Amino acid sequence: MSRRLHDEIELEKSIRRLREKFYGKVTVEKAAVLMRRYHNNHDLVCKDIILMKDLNLDEQDRDTLMNDAVVRNVVERIGNADRQREQNARPPGPRAPNDRDIQEIGEGLRVLTLTQRNLHMFDNAQRNLIPFEDCQFACQGCDKVWWRRVPQRKKVSRCHGCGRKYDPVPYNSMWGAAEFNCPGCHRTFRGYGMMGVLSPCYNCHMPVGPSRILPPRRTPGPRTRNLHSCCAEDCYNRRNPTIPGVECVHPRSRRHNHKPMVVHPSPLHCSSGSTVATCLSQGSLLEGDLDDLIMDDLTEEEEEEEEDEDGGENGEPSEG
Repeated sequence: MSRRLHDEIELEKSIRRLREKFYGKVTVEKAAVLMRRYHNNHDLVCKDIILMKDLNLDEQDRDTLMNDAVVRNVVERIGNADRQREQNARPPGPRAPNDRDIQEIGEGLRVLTLTQRNLHMFDNAQRNLIPFEDCQFACQGCDKVWWRRVPQRKKVSRCHGCGRKYDPVPYNSMWGAAEFNCPGCHRTFRGYGMMGVLSPCYNCHMPVGPSRILPPRRTPGPRTRNLHSCCAEDCYNRRNPTIPGVECVHPRSRRHNHKPMVVHPSPLHCSSGSTVATCLSQGSLLEGDLDDLIMDDLTEEEEEEEEDEDGGENGEPSEG
């Protein structure tokens, strides 16, 4: 990879993360300038934006600072000590608190209404957090299934086949590598499954439904020899009693029955105009090159940001 492309990718990542921390209230241009100025250190810039937002003194506060000699002397002494500590701790370079761009962002955030949503934003930004969730997406047209790590506030992903944007597969319709907790023998095991579809426990054969669907992960070591089995009518290794109308989601059954891999498609995303770098990485959790996927999504950020006022197939079943 060329140096220029590497720099663009690192800048892209830092811009997306800074903007997501403030729900898109920092413009792309401003974020790009700040990330370039501070060498992609979005954590540092985020902290200083919060600092500027909180520098809000009313008239009475300012009068106290000006006319109370005791307060003035203490503030000056502590301020000098803090500045000395910052000079010793920070590497040479521009000091963010005096940065006019950061001041403008802080002033803009200061006048926001303190809604619950904005309070959550400030709290997470102050702690440099971007709450995320691993979500399953499925495009029926491309017969493609993927998982993405997306911000909790805006769960959207774009199919790299057709370019359409989707909301996650509904929780009760998710399928794939599943975790089961057997109430009969109190064992926890893993295998292919779909929420609401029963599969026999590998140990006591009691029918059990999945407790959750797991994002794909590359796990070292050999896979179990336990064969998938469920109560779906079309399962290649079905167990009685079968459940009428239920489909087996295991890839082997899907191929054997000439059915598409997408069992339940994602709903199409209805844009609200507030998507900002929706995927934290825009990278699949299992497949593809992260940097390539980021570059492929460079246009996503411009599509929906202007109206915002207030960002694979699993392996065989395994027993755990």
